[in-house]
Amino acid sequence: MPKQVPQVPRGPRPIGPYSVATEAAGLVFISGQLGLDPVSGARAEGGVVAEAAQILENLSLVLGDLGLGFDDVVKTTIFLADMADFAAVNAVYRGYFSEAAPARSTVQVGALPGGYLVEIDAVAAR
Repeated sequence: MPKQVPQVPRGPRPIGPYSVATEAAGLVFISGQLGLDPVSGARAEGGVVAEAAQILENLSLVLGDLGLGFDDVVKTTIFLADMADFAAVNAVYRGYFSEAAPARSTVQVGALPGGYLVEIDAVAAR
């Protein structure tokens, strides 16, 4: 199956030269999402918890546009500007995934675009 770039009309627009999602071989790769409102483009106010909640809402929109849901997610990566935010982001994240949560990596990075505190990408299976 060749690579496809599906349309995701409700998700945030890319802020660079990349696709929001790419699909190949039954897997959907969703680019890293930041805590920004997909309609206004405004940053979620309220720190890392607000950003994480907005990111997961954005992932929900992208997954929904592709006919998928959180139960279809097989892998996520969480990028944190500060590992001290791990527990706070975990608490938000837990509310979006069932007991059969996907595999996950969490890493601290030197910086995120625009000074954001958290970014999350995902891989889902059809």
